[in-house]
Amino acid sequence: MSFENRKWVIFNYSEASKIDFSQVCEYSINTVRKSIDGTQTFIKWDGDTIPSSVSGLGTYLGPYNHSEILEILATSEWTDEDPASNPDSPHIPDDEIEWFLIE
Repeated sequence: MSFENRKWVIFNYSEASKIDFSQVCEYSINTVRKSIDGTQTFIKWDGDTIPSSVSGLGTYLGPYNHSEILEILATSEWTDEDPASNPDSPHIPDDEIEWFLIE
């Protein structure tokens, strides 16, 4: 699958209720992935124009392209290196990160 037109932004989870989910690829606030500490999340959309509900966020970083977001999500802020030590961690194994981004 080609991601050349897909963009991602990271923002504070406290602003997730401001997203109009009809403008992005995620389905609802319940389907967004959170950072290990639960303070950040990200959304994605197709095209160069930032959706209005995203541009209205006060904390967003990006937009990022596919390779940039993969690099960010591979950091310890997003991927628990030792999920056995934290059973509540939203760990996604490295070989499943790209699959997670496709959805």
